[in-house]
Amino acid sequence: MKSEEIFGQVLKTIRKKQKMSQEKLAFQSNLDRTYISMLERGIHQPTLNSLLSLAEALNMKASELVRLVEEEITETK
Repeated sequence: MKSEEIFGQVLKTIRKKQKMSQEKLAFQSNLDRTYISMLERGIHQPTLNSLLSLAEALNMKASELVRLVEEEITETK
């Protein structure tokens, strides 16, 4: 599985655990909902600015979000 697909899965899992819709995450991160959808489906990779905005909207550090993605990548190898 590609890293962008894994990022998308992790993002979706965190968003759902927080009972947040894609629309709400998009609004709080100042990103477009379709962009959130494409990230979650592994179509796009986030820019550094997007990653920072998403992490802030999810009330977590960007490093924590990246760490969760790295853990998932390690588990799938």
